[in-house]
Amino acid sequence: MNFLSDTTAPAHPKLIDAIAAANTGFASSYGNDAISARVEARLREIFECDLKVLFAVSGTASNALALSVLCPPDGAILCHDEAHIHRDERGAPEFYTGGGKLVPLRGEHAKIELAELDRALEEIPEGFVHASPARVLSLSNLTESGTAYTVAEVRERTVRLENRPAFVHMDGARFANALVSLGCTPAELTWKAGVDVLCFGATKNGALGAEAVVLFPSVADRFEMLQARQKRGGHMAPKMRFMAAQFEAWLADELWLELARAANNRAAALAAGLAALPGIEILHPVEGNEIFARLPEAVATRLRAAGAEFYQWPDGSARLVTSWCTQASEIESLLATARQISP
Repeated sequence: MNFLSDTTAPAHPKLIDAIAAANTGFASSYGNDAISARVEARLREIFECDLKVLFAVSGTASNALALSVLCPPDGAILCHDEAHIHRDERGAPEFYTGGGKLVPLRGEHAKIELAELDRALEEIPEGFVHASPARVLSLSNLTESGTAYTVAEVRERTVRLENRPAFVHMDGARFANALVSLGCTPAELTWKAGVDVLCFGATKNGALGAEAVVLFPSVADRFEMLQARQKRGGHMAPKMRFMAAQFEAWLADELWLELARAANNRAAALAAGLAALPGIEILHPVEGNEIFARLPEAVATRLRAAGAEFYQWPDGSARLVTSWCTQASEIESLLATARQISP
């Protein structure tokens, strides 16, 4: 009953096999190999545009590097107060941008409220010497509360920056989970809605360790700059073919969507079971593979004693995360245990 995080889950066997298959012979270094080229071509098909791709080893690395080519040292990055780049990356975005200022905004269920965004933009007029100009809007999809920005919601926010020299970054550590929940296309949820860069995560959805910074046509000319920042920051993997190999297997036959759908379905079943128990409150809509529940202390204690693992969120709630390999039996065991102590 491990619901700590999808990063605690094992890698999918097909991705491990792909790494082994790539481990034969010699190949060009630093992303100049045939596998990387094939993955980029496949991503162009999936996203329906002429994009550029750079592989990274972690979500923090991909976010920080992407933001470093979008935001100058004296610029501001608007994000939700709960955003990973603000709460969980130890200042990496500020470090890699050379001083870019993160401006946290409020909004229910970790979505930036339109009124909040409008207020922030009004307070940062272009050319005002005393304030860091807004240069990036960062959206997380899924959000840190496990909710999904719809295509319309993404567009409602990106359109606010169209009259400024600014860009839109999407933290897509759980992009696949958001996509299958919404039922739209990858293109509709990204560049067609005004997103310039997607940090496309595979690690939480079956990979051993593989992320991709996807530059859409609006910023594809910054690819060499992105490569240079990755090298200078010590994040350029020499044998990048092994990250690319994971993506190739992950994207083949829509495995990435299948794994995300499995995780989402398990989360929906767990959330429904918990919501049916007295004294338990589900705090956010479950639109992916994360559940935030307020549990009576006796229930939380009993679950932990029975071996259930979950993260205690700062607000006192319990975060339970399902993965591609979460079993129905794990859901049933947790719910059965909760029922034993539930009033």
